[in-house]
Amino acid sequence: MTKEYSLNIAIIGAGPGGLITALRLQQQGFAPTIYETVPELKPLGVGVDIKVYGLKEIEEIGLLEEFRALSVDAVDSVFYNHYGQEIYAEKCGVHMGYEHEQRFVHRGELQMLFYRTVLERLGKDSIVLGARVVSYEQDATGVTLHLEHRDGRSETVRHDAVIAADGINSAVRKQMHPELSEPHYSGITMYRGTTLRDPFRDGHTILHIGDPRISSMIVYPIADNFEGTGKTLVNWVVEAERDETVEDWNQLGSVEEILPYYADTNIDFIDIQQLIADAREVYLFPLIRHEPLDTWVDGRVVLLGDAAHAMYPRGGNGVCQAFLDARVVAEQLAAHADPHAAFVAYDEERRVPVNRIVMNMRGEGYEVIRRMVAERTDGKPFVDKTDIEAVLPLAEADELFSNYHRLVGQPLRPGHHTYSSGFRTWDTAHPVEVVA
Repeated sequence: MTKEYSLNIAIIGAGPGGLITALRLQQQGFAPTIYETVPELKPLGVGVDIKVYGLKEIEEIGLLEEFRALSVDAVDSVFYNHYGQEIYAEKCGVHMGYEHEQRFVHRGELQMLFYRTVLERLGKDSIVLGARVVSYEQDATGVTLHLEHRDGRSETVRHDAVIAADGINSAVRKQMHPELSEPHYSGITMYRGTTLRDPFRDGHTILHIGDPRISSMIVYPIADNFEGTGKTLVNWVVEAERDETVEDWNQLGSVEEILPYYADTNIDFIDIQQLIADAREVYLFPLIRHEPLDTWVDGRVVLLGDAAHAMYPRGGNGVCQAFLDARVVAEQLAAHADPHAAFVAYDEERRVPVNRIVMNMRGEGYEVIRRMVAERTDGKPFVDKTDIEAVLPLAEADELFSNYHRLVGQPLRPGHHTYSSGFRTWDTAHPVEVVA
């Protein structure tokens, strides 16, 4: 039985986190209103890696088949040193034994899927475009939002509760935590690009390349037969040191700045330098530290997604953790008549574990495996590829990856989760532990 719309809820931000929150609230019987700054939503951005626990959330909102149609199944995850020599590999998603897939997708296409679904399920008036929330105030009965419209109008709107999913530059977070409003640049900038090319390897592989002390690169496909070309749209990300201070996903970059980093990288099935040189687009994004918060709640206002836990975009956890936020906040609002009590319960369930992930991503997550190998070999290539066992024993690598998967909410049984595409193979017959 559907509950009545007992709360008038506002969501700030129509990114993937805000949109999936609206869909989760609709499942619980609410009819939220979304306020979005841009006057028109377009499929902008580059690739995102949706982990198995993110696929579970997409399935539960009834969009699994639609999502599969615009994304690429992840089969293998392979790690290479600076010279293109394989050092480790594992299977992904259902190919590792999980109940759900891991899939790669263009962030803009994911956002547009959620956007169309919100309009279908909640109606065209559920999203107010061109309305920027600049501040809020509240009393015992509700929250007043102060809006600035693209046409220059100012407006105030009243809601019973507010969920701020307004991203890394959240105005709500700045008001809620003014003492933490100044982020700190890490000294590392991400170059994020896409290249149209023939499928590489099996067409379902993510590559992790390089010595992180010099530069780090991630490569994976995000669309098959892109726009009817018969080619694959490949997403790639390069990390490099750079003097940067602006936190903006839409800064444009140049490939000439990063090509020299991969002059010595040779992988037999893909020309890394050509991949970079053929980029259709390159965006810059500096890795900026936002300190973990001690609360996401201010009365009837709560933070969600990047507004609550902005993290380095490593390991594909930022958007997937927002999916979990959306489910939990909707469940708590359905369970509590008082929105403040619901937000406190949501905060208690989500904040501490997510803050652990935020801190782990600063330390490179599982990508640290390449730094370990580089340090142990003094940045030199292997004379013989079998030398890797002496440099990085398989048991040590297994433990590192098991700990990481457990941290982000997809624990694995040590010894039964990994797979090598090259010279180190082992048992994958046993199922892994599936998170409920």
